[in-house]
Amino acid sequence: MIWCSGWKLASAVSNAGGLGLIGAGSMHPDVLEEHILRMKTATDKPWGVNLPLLYPQMDEIIKIVLSEKVRIVFTSAGNPKKWTGVFKENGMKVVHVIANTKFAVKSQEAGVDAIVAEGFEAGGHNGIEETTTMALIPLIRKAVKIPLIAAGGIATGRQMLAAFALGADGVQVGSRFAASVESSAHPVFKQKIVEARDGDTKLTLKRVIPVRLIRNKFLNEVDEMESRGVSVEELKSYLGHGRAKLGMFEGNADEGEMEIGQVSALINDIRPAAQILKEMIEEFDVARKELTLL
Repeated sequence: MIWCSGWKLASAVSNAGGLGLIGAGSMHPDVLEEHILRMKTATDKPWGVNLPLLYPQMDEIIKIVLSEKVRIVFTSAGNPKKWTGVFKENGMKVVHVIANTKFAVKSQEAGVDAIVAEGFEAGGHNGIEETTTMALIPLIRKAVKIPLIAAGGIATGRQMLAAFALGADGVQVGSRFAASVESSAHPVFKQKIVEARDGDTKLTLKRVIPVRLIRNKFLNEVDEMESRGVSVEELKSYLGHGRAKLGMFEGNADEGEMEIGQVSALINDIRPAAQILKEMIEEFDVARKELTLL
Protein backbone atom coordinates (compact mmCIF):
# COMPACT_ATOMS: atom_id res chain seq x y z
CA MET A 1 0.00 0.00 0.00
CA ILE A 2 2.89 2.39 -0.62
CA TRP A 3 1.68 5.76 -1.92
CA CYS A 4 -1.88 4.76 -0.98
CA SER A 5 -2.24 4.36 2.78
CA GLY A 6 -1.58 7.56 4.66
CA TRP A 7 -3.32 8.77 7.79
CA LYS A 8 -6.57 9.62 5.97
CA LEU A 9 -7.14 6.08 4.71
CA ALA A 10 -5.79 4.37 7.82
CA SER A 11 -7.96 6.44 10.19
CA ALA A 12 -11.05 5.93 8.00
CA VAL A 13 -10.56 2.15 8.16
CA SER A 14 -10.00 2.18 11.91
CA ASN A 15 -13.01 4.42 12.55
CA ALA A 16 -15.14 2.02 10.50
CA GLY A 17 -14.13 -0.98 12.61
CA GLY A 18 -11.06 -2.32 10.81
CA LEU A 19 -7.39 -1.99 11.70
CA GLY A 20 -5.99 0.86 9.66
CA LEU A 21 -2.30 0.75 8.74
CA ILE A 22 -0.07 3.64 7.70
CA GLY A 23 2.18 2.46 4.86
CA ALA A 24 5.64 3.66 5.89
CA GLY A 25 7.39 2.17 2.85
CA SER A 26 6.83 5.29 0.75
CA MET A 27 7.55 7.81 3.52
CA HIS A 28 10.67 9.61 4.65
CA PRO A 29 11.01 9.66 8.45
CA ASP A 30 9.69 13.21 8.85
CA VAL A 31 6.68 12.44 6.66
CA LEU A 32 5.89 9.30 8.66
CA GLU A 33 6.08 11.26 11.89
CA GLU A 34 3.57 13.76 10.55
CA HIS A 35 1.19 10.98 9.54
CA ILE A 36 1.46 9.35 12.96
CA LEU A 37 0.66 12.65 14.69
CA ARG A 38 -2.32 13.24 12.44
CA MET A 39 -3.48 9.66 13.00
CA LYS A 40 -3.55 10.23 16.74
CA THR A 41 -6.00 13.08 16.33
CA ALA A 42 -8.11 11.38 13.63
CA THR A 43 -9.06 8.22 15.54
CA ASP A 44 -9.18 6.76 19.02
CA LYS A 45 -9.48 3.23 17.60
CA PRO A 46 -6.62 0.70 17.22
CA TRP A 47 -4.25 1.30 14.30
CA GLY A 48 -0.73 0.45 13.25
CA VAL A 49 2.20 1.10 10.91
CA ASN A 50 3.54 -1.18 8.18
CA LEU A 51 7.35 -1.32 8.11
CA PRO A 52 9.22 -2.87 5.14
CA LEU A 53 12.40 -3.71 7.05
CA LEU A 54 14.79 -3.60 4.09
CA TYR A 55 13.86 -0.05 3.09
CA PRO A 56 16.36 2.82 3.52
CA GLN A 57 16.33 4.83 6.76
CA MET A 58 14.55 2.03 8.58
CA ASP A 59 16.58 2.56 11.75
CA GLU A 60 15.41 6.18 11.91
CA ILE A 61 11.84 5.20 11.08
CA ILE A 62 11.80 2.64 13.88
CA LYS A 63 13.06 5.27 16.33
CA ILE A 64 10.05 7.38 15.42
CA VAL A 65 7.65 4.46 15.82
CA LEU A 66 9.09 3.76 19.27
CA SER A 67 9.17 7.38 20.42
CA GLU A 68 5.58 7.97 19.27
CA LYS A 69 4.52 4.81 21.11
CA VAL A 70 2.83 3.13 18.15
CA ARG A 71 1.11 0.06 19.58
CA ILE A 72 0.94 -2.20 16.49
CA VAL A 73 3.47 -2.80 13.70
CA PHE A 74 3.22 -5.00 10.62
CA THR A 75 6.73 -5.83 9.40
CA SER A 76 7.72 -7.22 6.01
CA ALA A 77 10.62 -7.60 3.56
CA GLY A 78 13.21 -8.57 6.12
CA ASN A 79 14.20 -10.80 9.03
CA PRO A 80 11.66 -10.52 11.89
CA LYS A 81 14.31 -11.51 14.43
CA LYS A 82 16.11 -8.19 14.05
CA TRP A 83 13.43 -5.97 15.57
CA THR A 84 10.68 -8.13 17.07
CA GLY A 85 12.38 -8.32 20.46
CA VAL A 86 12.74 -4.54 20.60
CA PHE A 87 9.11 -4.02 19.68
CA LYS A 88 7.91 -6.54 22.25
CA GLU A 89 10.04 -4.94 24.97
CA ASN A 90 8.16 -1.72 24.25
CA GLY A 91 4.79 -3.38 24.66
CA MET A 92 3.96 -3.51 20.96
CA LYS A 93 2.05 -6.11 18.99
CA VAL A 94 4.07 -7.43 16.04
CA VAL A 95 2.71 -9.01 12.85
CA HIS A 96 5.07 -10.21 10.11
CA VAL A 97 4.23 -10.73 6.42
CA ILE A 98 5.40 -13.94 4.75
CA ALA A 99 4.71 -15.91 1.56
CA ASN A 100 5.90 -19.42 2.41
CA THR A 101 6.00 -22.01 5.19
CA LYS A 102 9.71 -21.58 5.93
CA PHE A 103 9.38 -17.92 6.90
CA ALA A 104 6.09 -18.51 8.70
CA VAL A 105 7.90 -20.88 11.06
CA LYS A 106 10.83 -18.47 11.42
CA SER A 107 8.42 -15.66 12.27
CA GLN A 108 6.77 -17.74 14.95
CA GLU A 109 10.19 -18.61 16.37
CA ALA A 110 11.07 -14.89 16.39
CA GLY A 111 8.15 -14.28 18.73
CA VAL A 112 5.73 -12.32 16.54
CA ASP A 113 2.13 -12.16 17.68
CA ALA A 114 0.62 -13.06 14.30
CA ILE A 115 1.56 -13.49 10.65
CA VAL A 116 0.12 -12.33 7.36
CA ALA A 117 0.30 -15.01 4.68
CA GLU A 118 0.22 -13.26 1.31
CA GLY A 119 -0.64 -15.24 -1.78
CA PHE A 120 0.45 -14.89 -5.41
CA GLU A 121 -2.63 -12.84 -6.28
CA ALA A 122 -1.47 -9.88 -4.20
CA GLY A 123 -0.36 -6.57 -5.64
CA GLY A 124 3.01 -4.94 -5.15
CA HIS A 125 5.97 -6.96 -3.92
CA ASN A 126 5.26 -10.66 -3.87
CA GLY A 127 6.73 -14.02 -2.94
CA ILE A 128 8.96 -15.75 -5.48
CA GLU A 129 7.17 -19.10 -4.97
CA GLU A 130 3.97 -17.94 -6.72
CA THR A 131 1.80 -19.87 -4.26
CA THR A 132 -1.83 -18.81 -4.46
CA THR A 133 -3.79 -17.78 -1.38
CA MET A 134 -6.03 -20.83 -1.77
CA ALA A 135 -3.00 -23.11 -1.39
CA LEU A 136 -0.92 -20.95 0.95
CA ILE A 137 -3.37 -20.44 3.84
CA PRO A 138 -3.94 -24.17 4.58
CA LEU A 139 -0.18 -24.78 4.37
CA ILE A 140 0.60 -22.02 6.86
CA ARG A 141 -2.28 -23.02 9.13
CA LYS A 142 -0.69 -26.45 9.53
CA ALA A 143 2.77 -24.99 10.11
CA VAL A 144 2.13 -22.44 12.88
CA LYS A 145 -0.09 -22.03 15.94
CA ILE A 146 -0.16 -18.23 16.17
CA PRO A 147 -2.99 -16.16 14.63
CA LEU A 148 -3.01 -16.17 10.83
CA ILE A 149 -4.15 -13.31 8.61
CA ALA A 150 -4.82 -14.06 4.95
CA ALA A 151 -3.85 -11.59 2.21
CA GLY A 152 -3.82 -11.58 -1.57
CA GLY A 153 -6.99 -11.61 -3.66
CA ILE A 154 -9.40 -10.48 -0.94
CA ALA A 155 -11.74 -7.60 -1.72
CA THR A 156 -15.22 -8.96 -0.97
CA GLY A 157 -17.09 -10.52 1.91
CA ARG A 158 -17.30 -13.86 0.13
CA GLN A 159 -13.54 -13.92 -0.32
CA MET A 160 -13.13 -13.08 3.36
CA LEU A 161 -15.39 -15.99 4.29
CA ALA A 162 -13.38 -18.30 2.02
CA ALA A 163 -10.18 -17.26 3.79
CA PHE A 164 -11.73 -18.12 7.15
CA ALA A 165 -12.80 -21.51 5.79
CA LEU A 166 -9.18 -22.16 4.78
CA GLY A 167 -7.98 -21.55 8.33
CA ALA A 168 -7.35 -17.80 8.57
CA ASP A 169 -8.25 -15.83 11.67
CA GLY A 170 -8.53 -12.54 9.80
CA VAL A 171 -7.85 -10.91 6.45
CA GLN A 172 -5.72 -8.05 5.17
CA VAL A 173 -7.16 -6.00 2.30
CA GLY A 174 -5.00 -3.82 0.09
CA SER A 175 -6.12 -3.35 -3.50
CA ARG A 176 -9.76 -2.57 -2.66
CA PHE A 177 -8.70 0.26 -0.35
CA ALA A 178 -6.19 1.58 -2.89
CA ALA A 179 -9.28 2.51 -4.91
CA SER A 180 -10.99 4.30 -2.04
CA VAL A 181 -11.85 7.96 -1.65
CA GLU A 182 -9.35 8.35 1.19
CA SER A 183 -6.48 6.61 -0.60
CA SER A 184 -3.59 8.98 -1.30
CA ALA A 185 -3.04 7.37 -4.71
CA HIS A 186 -3.30 9.61 -7.76
CA PRO A 187 -6.77 9.71 -9.41
CA VAL A 188 -5.26 8.34 -12.63
CA PHE A 189 -4.02 5.25 -10.76
CA LYS A 190 -7.39 4.79 -9.07
CA GLN A 191 -9.11 4.94 -12.45
CA LYS A 192 -6.68 2.37 -13.88
CA ILE A 193 -7.65 0.03 -11.02
CA VAL A 194 -11.34 0.49 -11.82
CA GLU A 195 -10.71 -0.17 -15.52
CA ALA A 196 -8.59 -3.30 -14.93
CA ARG A 197 -9.99 -6.65 -16.00
CA ASP A 198 -8.79 -10.21 -15.54
CA GLY A 199 -5.37 -10.60 -17.09
CA ASP A 200 -4.52 -6.90 -16.84
CA THR A 201 -1.94 -7.44 -14.10
CA LYS A 202 1.28 -9.45 -14.21
CA LEU A 203 3.92 -10.60 -11.72
CA THR A 204 7.20 -9.42 -13.19
CA LEU A 205 10.83 -8.54 -12.35
CA LYS A 206 11.32 -11.91 -10.68
CA ARG A 207 15.11 -11.69 -11.06
CA VAL A 208 15.17 -8.36 -9.21
CA ILE A 209 12.22 -8.39 -6.80
CA PRO A 210 8.85 -9.89 -7.79
CA VAL A 211 6.18 -7.24 -8.14
CA ARG A 212 2.63 -7.37 -9.56
CA LEU A 213 1.80 -4.46 -11.85
CA ILE A 214 -0.93 -3.24 -14.15
CA ARG A 215 0.14 -3.72 -17.76
CA ASN A 216 1.36 -0.48 -19.35
CA LYS A 217 4.19 0.87 -21.50
CA PHE A 218 6.71 0.48 -18.67
CA LEU A 219 5.77 -3.16 -18.02
CA ASN A 220 5.85 -3.98 -21.74
CA GLU A 221 9.37 -2.55 -21.97
CA VAL A 222 10.48 -4.60 -18.96
CA ASP A 223 9.04 -7.73 -20.58
CA GLU A 224 10.88 -6.95 -23.80
CA MET A 225 14.17 -6.49 -21.94
CA GLU A 226 13.73 -9.76 -20.08
CA SER A 227 12.89 -11.60 -23.30
CA ARG A 228 16.23 -10.37 -24.68
CA GLY A 229 17.96 -11.77 -21.61
CA VAL A 230 19.41 -8.52 -20.29
CA SER A 231 21.37 -8.72 -17.06
CA VAL A 232 19.99 -7.95 -13.61
CA GLU A 233 22.23 -4.89 -13.54
CA GLU A 234 20.68 -3.58 -16.76
CA LEU A 235 17.20 -4.13 -15.38
CA LYS A 236 18.06 -2.28 -12.18
CA SER A 237 19.53 0.57 -14.18
CA TYR A 238 16.38 0.85 -16.28
CA LEU A 239 14.17 0.77 -13.20
CA GLY A 240 16.09 3.56 -11.55
CA HIS A 241 14.38 5.19 -8.60
CA GLY A 242 10.88 6.42 -8.03
CA ARG A 243 9.01 4.33 -10.59
CA ALA A 244 6.26 3.45 -8.06
CA LYS A 245 5.88 7.07 -6.99
CA LEU A 246 5.77 8.14 -10.63
CA GLY A 247 2.89 5.80 -11.41
CA MET A 248 0.86 5.50 -8.22
CA PHE A 249 1.33 8.93 -6.64
CA GLU A 250 2.05 11.19 -9.62
CA GLY A 251 -0.27 9.44 -12.07
CA ASN A 252 2.09 8.71 -14.98
CA ALA A 253 0.22 5.77 -16.46
CA ASP A 254 2.85 5.06 -19.13
CA GLU A 255 6.24 5.29 -17.43
CA GLY A 256 5.43 4.45 -13.80
CA GLU A 257 4.83 1.28 -11.81
CA MET A 258 1.20 0.69 -10.93
CA GLU A 259 1.19 -1.96 -8.24
CA ILE A 260 -2.14 -3.73 -7.74
CA GLY A 261 -3.50 -7.23 -7.19
CA GLN A 262 -5.40 -9.57 -9.48
CA VAL A 263 -8.56 -8.74 -7.54
CA SER A 264 -8.55 -5.34 -9.28
CA ALA A 265 -10.71 -7.04 -11.91
CA LEU A 266 -13.51 -7.07 -9.32
CA ILE A 267 -13.14 -3.39 -8.38
CA ASN A 268 -15.54 -1.28 -10.41
CA ASP A 269 -15.77 1.99 -8.48
CA ILE A 270 -14.10 4.31 -6.00
CA ARG A 271 -15.91 4.41 -2.64
CA PRO A 272 -15.33 5.71 0.88
CA ALA A 273 -13.36 3.26 3.02
CA ALA A 274 -16.17 2.97 5.56
CA GLN A 275 -18.62 1.95 2.85
CA ILE A 276 -16.19 -0.63 1.47
CA LEU A 277 -15.76 -2.19 4.90
CA LYS A 278 -19.50 -2.12 5.64
CA GLU A 279 -20.36 -3.84 2.37
CA MET A 280 -17.67 -6.49 2.86
CA ILE A 281 -19.03 -7.40 6.29
CA GLU A 282 -22.63 -7.43 5.05
CA GLU A 283 -21.68 -9.74 2.16
CA PHE A 284 -19.71 -11.93 4.57
CA ASP A 285 -22.77 -12.34 6.80
CA VAL A 286 -25.07 -13.12 3.86
CA ALA A 287 -22.66 -15.70 2.43
CA ARG A 288 -22.19 -17.37 5.82
CA LYS A 289 -25.98 -17.70 6.24
CA GLU A 290 -26.30 -19.16 2.76
CA LEU A 291 -23.77 -21.85 3.62
CA THR A 292 -25.58 -22.80 6.83
CA LEU A 293 -28.70 -23.51 4.75
CA LEU A 294 -26.94 -26.04 2.50
